[in-house]
Amino acid sequence: MIKLLWRFFLLVLLAAGFAWIADRPGTLTIRWLGREINMSFIAGIVVAVLAVVAIWFVWGLFRRLWSSPQAVSRYWAFRKNRKGYESLSRGIIAAGAGDATAAAKHAAIAGNSLLDEPLVNVLAAQAAQLKGDRASVKRIFEAMTKSPDTEALGLRGLFSDARQSGDMAAARRHAERALALNPRLSWASGAVLQLQSAARDWPAAAATLSQQIKSGLMPTAEGNRKHAAMLAAEALAREDSDRTQALDLALKAHKLDPALVPAALAAARVLIAQASTRKASKILKETWLLSPHPDIAELQAHLIPGDGPEARYDRVRELLKEHKGGLEGSVALARAAASAQHWDVAREALAPWLAERPQARICALMADIEEAAGDKGRAREWLSRALTAPRDPIWVSDGVASPRWTPVSPVSGEIVPCEWKAPFEMPEIAEPPAAARPPEPEPAPAPAPAPQAAPPKSLEAPRMVTHQRPPDDPGLPEDFDTPQLPARRSLPAEG
Repeated sequence: MIKLLWRFFLLVLLAAGFAWIADRPGTLTIRWLGREINMSFIAGIVVAVLAVVAIWFVWGLFRRLWSSPQAVSRYWAFRKNRKGYESLSRGIIAAGAGDATAAAKHAAIAGNSLLDEPLVNVLAAQAAQLKGDRASVKRIFEAMTKSPDTEALGLRGLFSDARQSGDMAAARRHAERALALNPRLSWASGAVLQLQSAARDWPAAAATLSQQIKSGLMPTAEGNRKHAAMLAAEALAREDSDRTQALDLALKAHKLDPALVPAALAAARVLIAQASTRKASKILKETWLLSPHPDIAELQAHLIPGDGPEARYDRVRELLKEHKGGLEGSVALARAAASAQHWDVAREALAPWLAERPQARICALMADIEEAAGDKGRAREWLSRALTAPRDPIWVSDGVASPRWTPVSPVSGEIVPCEWKAPFEMPEIAEPPAAARPPEPEPAPAPAPAPQAAPPKSLEAPRMVTHQRPPDDPGLPEDFDTPQLPARRSLPAEG
């Protein structure tokens, strides 16, 4: 609307100008080369305008003719580039679909048409990967690292190729170079951290993790937990060789993550060796409030070396005053009470966990309690229940159980600290119905009964039958050994 009004205003202005000139007639005389030309002023203006238009047209035609060779070359270059980009697009689609032949064909066409296009090298590398030509893939990625625009992409390709071939040293070099090029590359930072953790290079891994937190690639809370895990691992590695450094690392890890059990245990062990029992007890209690663990209770009980069972029992009771600790607290109290021969206290501590299927360690403790009470039959019953009881907790990382804590996942190699929990349980085998089991053989009257054929294994699953001993059964002898019961744990020696 504004343009239309502007044009209308120009027409009105032009008409007003011609009207003003028409109201003021005059004569225009031109003398040139002995000739004299007379015309009206309005006719002179019209001739001047037409002359300007003619000159402009001639100049435009001349300029077009002068630049026609360049225009033709630009046209053919445009067609060539358009053909190259079409081939590049089709090649990327073919590579995504897994058509190695078409991807290689379009990559060759695009390479001939587009000389300075980085995506051509990417398409060529994808086509070579689809064909399994690793030498060409490596050559292309090495060529990409020589250009600032594609250096990071080439380094990532070289890193992937080195990792697939098992050359971890080369993979680490490529990832570190890419990380130095751009600290915000998440793949490079994660790869460097993973390789450093797998190599147990904890100082370098801690530096990389700090860089990730500063760059915003990892939340601060998660970064602190992982940093604490690495510090704890380094403290455990230095505990026997350099206790001063191990204590410093363990205290730093405990400050970052007070719930980390290995950090608290490492710091407490060093402090106990230095006779700083009060500070060690404080650290153990802080971690117990957040993560109850049997090793914490055991170390708290043996806070002062050489103390007897009664003193260890009192220290465990003191640990449980602020926080009962659930199952772990009950087990720790039962063990300490059993060691001090407070059998009623041990039985009372385990009573809340006997309603359903108790763990194997609880069954073993109950067997010790019943044996101390003189009921060997009940003790044997608890030992038999320990064979089929749920498994005791253990350190588990990414579904893999380990007897020792480790900050690195054995599956992915990333920093995934272990969790204290029961490992994966196999489903129980349901007993077949009574009709599916063969009838039990009746006793033969002869003193030597004939042997009965064993029932097929497919008809009856193995079952554990608990027999109650008769009143006159003297029970097992005192020196009877049960090597098939790994769940039973011997009580600590008194004194």
